[in-house]
Amino acid sequence: MRSWWRVLGVVAVVGALSLGAWAEKLVVIGPWSGDEAKPFEAVLQAFTEKTGIEIEYRVMRSEDLGKVLPAQFAAGIAPGDVLLTAWGWWVKKFADHMVDLSAEVADVPFGFLTPIVVEGRTVGIPYAVWVKPGFWYRKSLFEAHGLKSPTSWAEFYGLLERLEAIEGIEDAAASGDEVGWPLSDTVEHFILAVGGKDLFLDLTAGKVEWQSPEVRAIFENFIIPYLEHASEPIEWTSAKDLWWEGKYGIYFMGNWLTGMVDDPSDLGVFALPGAKAVTGGTDYIFVPKYSERIDDAKKLVAFLMSKEGQEIRAAGGGKLAIRTDVSPDAYPPAEKALIQALQGFKIVPDMDDTIGGEWQAAFWDQLKLLWVKPEALDDVLRVLDEKFPKG
Repeated sequence: MRSWWRVLGVVAVVGALSLGAWAEKLVVIGPWSGDEAKPFEAVLQAFTEKTGIEIEYRVMRSEDLGKVLPAQFAAGIAPGDVLLTAWGWWVKKFADHMVDLSAEVADVPFGFLTPIVVEGRTVGIPYAVWVKPGFWYRKSLFEAHGLKSPTSWAEFYGLLERLEAIEGIEDAAASGDEVGWPLSDTVEHFILAVGGKDLFLDLTAGKVEWQSPEVRAIFENFIIPYLEHASEPIEWTSAKDLWWEGKYGIYFMGNWLTGMVDDPSDLGVFALPGAKAVTGGTDYIFVPKYSERIDDAKKLVAFLMSKEGQEIRAAGGGKLAIRTDVSPDAYPPAEKALIQALQGFKIVPDMDDTIGGEWQAAFWDQLKLLWVKPEALDDVLRVLDEKFPKG
């Protein structure tokens, strides 16, 4: 009798293991959580309904993936089947560990961002476009106090003073922070507005030094005066909440903000005076070659990049489609207005994401220092030059 029950136990265990393997979900890892994740999760749900392939979505930001994946790749494993990161430079660096996805995007009409191709293999695919168009404000606040978007630098600094005079507003501008990237976005926008696209691209390429007179002047004459009216760095989603509640008047953030507020129709945005370009970028899809479900992963990638999948994502707001054949009618009103507002602007690659590596971390850290200690400007610029990748 004891042997019989032992046999039944083995059968039960084997059955459970088989069921577990059969029921295992495709693991997708992306950087979005909370409200910001909902539009992407809607696309994943549509894929499951279409294919029957169930998905488990996990949240890991680029900086966390960058720390975890190298060791896992070296061991021949990966934490998920389809992953997304904002760091295109990182995808190139670890291209040998990624699956070729050329076939999945062969017919996709890309815009200003195109796939990452290394030695003929498509290893990273731009998914959805984010842009950083400028400072966001609540229309209701501006209308209630007779405020308007500035068209000159005098008007911009005058706006900051008028905002601080409003009862309940602590600082004119909220300063979002996490590891430092929201501060870097703000600085990049100032550089584009004052120095122009060519200076911005030359800085990104290392052709101009941060300690050069022209760059230093942008910090001294424009950014530091702005910091007199900006809050100290605050975790960026908390800063968003406080700004929306009226503690701050304006907030520099990317267009994903439209999917993170209660009433997107109350959003207005303006670029700094003189700006003819804004930064933009994407999160790159890649599939580690250590995934045990590469075929299903490729099916998901194909759906994410299909016109159907892109239109579902566009309808959720907060991002723009990477495909050029997605109509403006696919977007909520806030995104449609943003697309109209961006007419005539150039979109250039985000600086710190393009350079990446140790310099990116130094950029973030030095700007956090500058925000609380503007008198450290010369030390900040010196460090940025010293840390910039050589060759």
